[in-house]
Amino acid sequence: MAVLPRSEAADSPSPDTLPVLLLPGWLNSGEGHWQTLWAQFFGDQWVDQHDWQNPRRGDWMARLDEVVQTHPAPQLLLAAHSLGCHLVAAWAAHSQHTARIAGALLVAPPDPSQDDWPAALRPSWATPVQQTLPFAATVLFSTNDPFDRAGRAPAFAQAWGAEAVNLGALGHLNADSGLGLWPQGRAWLRTLAP
Repeated sequence: MAVLPRSEAADSPSPDTLPVLLLPGWLNSGEGHWQTLWAQFFGDQWVDQHDWQNPRRGDWMARLDEVVQTHPAPQLLLAAHSLGCHLVAAWAAHSQHTARIAGALLVAPPDPSQDDWPAALRPSWATPVQQTLPFAATVLFSTNDPFDRAGRAPAFAQAWGAEAVNLGALGHLNADSGLGLWPQGRAWLRTLAP
């Protein structure tokens, strides 16, 4: 398990030098979720999708492309959770704007091959894109994620050319995990900035 230097992980959160786009997963990220808290505390930009209930991968990719293309900053960081991780992989495989991304934090990618993969995510998200990302990326995962019971997160990380970091038994790394503002996650995000 990779561990950040104590001084870096223990520091109180501080604003980042690059703007951050937040990419929630299926059904969005609600109250108490680290993404919601990051938006409130740091002013990170939420990438709002048209349909959180029945997401179509192409629609989500188009929306992300629009936000990246029109953002005034020359470089951005991505902070994705759950299905948002697969969005990043799919978007990066097709977009002409990936050079704008300095790095991506990919948290708790789910396993679409699970028997209980939600019907609302089929067939659009059933086959994850597994090719090397054209920017730096780190996958943070948990050993008891109910949406990745087979433990496929490290394999996704390898396919994406990302560093894989095992955070232990923390569930789906969402609001139920009790992460709060999650300074450890923010520290990992900061390592992706040039």
